[in-house]
Amino acid sequence: MQLSSQTELTWIHNMHNSTAETPHTAGTGNETLSTQSPSSEFSLGVLVLLAFLMVLLALVTILGNILVILAFIMDRNLRHRSNYFFLNLAISDFAVGAFCMPLYIPYSLTGKWYLGRGVCKLWLVMDYLLCTASVFNIVLISYDRFLSVTKAVSYRAQQGLTSNPVVKMVAIWVFAFLLYCPAILFWEHVAGHSVVAADQCYAEFFDNWYFLLCASTLEFFVPLLSVAYFNMHIFHDIQRRQRHSSTQDCEPPRSSSLSWRFCFLPRPGASSPPSEAEDSVSSSPRPKKESLITENLSPSRGNSVTPENDFSVSFCSRTGSKLQQDKKIAKSLAIIVCAFAICWAPYTLLMIIRGACQETCVHNSLYEITFWLLWLNSSLNPFLYSLCHVKFRMAFMKILCPKKFATLRSGFF
Repeated sequence: MQLSSQTELTWIHNMHNSTAETPHTAGTGNETLSTQSPSSEFSLGVLVLLAFLMVLLALVTILGNILVILAFIMDRNLRHRSNYFFLNLAISDFAVGAFCMPLYIPYSLTGKWYLGRGVCKLWLVMDYLLCTASVFNIVLISYDRFLSVTKAVSYRAQQGLTSNPVVKMVAIWVFAFLLYCPAILFWEHVAGHSVVAADQCYAEFFDNWYFLLCASTLEFFVPLLSVAYFNMHIFHDIQRRQRHSSTQDCEPPRSSSLSWRFCFLPRPGASSPPSEAEDSVSSSPRPKKESLITENLSPSRGNSVTPENDFSVSFCSRTGSKLQQDKKIAKSLAIIVCAFAICWAPYTLLMIIRGACQETCVHNSLYEITFWLLWLNSSLNPFLYSLCHVKFRMAFMKILCPKKFATLRSGFF
């Protein structure tokens, strides 16, 4: 009987030890729910594969965003208002790949934090700050495109004002810091104790459902609704203008090959390349170049061209070109909405669900996948935002393939 009691006590003690481990989390609220580390769940081959994929994602994030930063530094043609927001986004995403991902990889694979409490706090602050700043930059870029389409006249009038985008860029970082970082730094001091184990690294508010819901609303739901609103308003504006132009005698240019050939590369000595259909905005009207394009696009006429006809064709060409340009902006903005929602929605929803059910209804593997999907957005941003623009593509070619760039440029001119 005594032996049976001892056996029962031993079994109860073992069960208690197997369920009493503190769940660990990753930055940006990544509360991992499983009590077992990945090293005990997967074989060595699977761990090696996971490590390879994580390192590969970090390298893609670093290289893609540093290419955007170098292009902005080396090519003066990129230094206008809207592109400063791309630069701000690339800086935040580059820091995610260079700092947040490398520090999290060993923690994700082993389930233990070996770098100390001070580095843990620094990593949490940087991770929350950078990911939130990336989201706010997406909203700012979408808002800038919204203004370029719906308020084109006033937008062009402010192209030369560099102080305006700088203030917005600084405000992005201030708001991103205020959303999470004070809670990360001072939560345990206000509560009077820490709930984080010595070998773990996660935010103290990981089980506070009310805080997570409020923060997620400001970090994801409000930005998503804002970007979706901008996109729908741009589509509505384009449809309205199409209906209006259909009642006129004007028709958009049927072929844009000559305008692409003319506008694809900047002429030597030009301070800024002409605006292309894929670019977000045109900085200023260029009547001389547009009239040249109009001449090539207009049908051949045996009779002499009257000033009235020439003005009508030139006006119709400019109207159609602007409409086609705004369609490109709307399509790229739709891609932004979809990519942002796909990368952020699963993680945000699981975080709220986890907080509501107190870490008992979401499996660790599923939560880890959604967290890395969130970071995937920082890897995709250079392709979604920068590679969709001719100016950035040509700047990338100038950096990566200078000989091909010189050959292509000489072939056009």
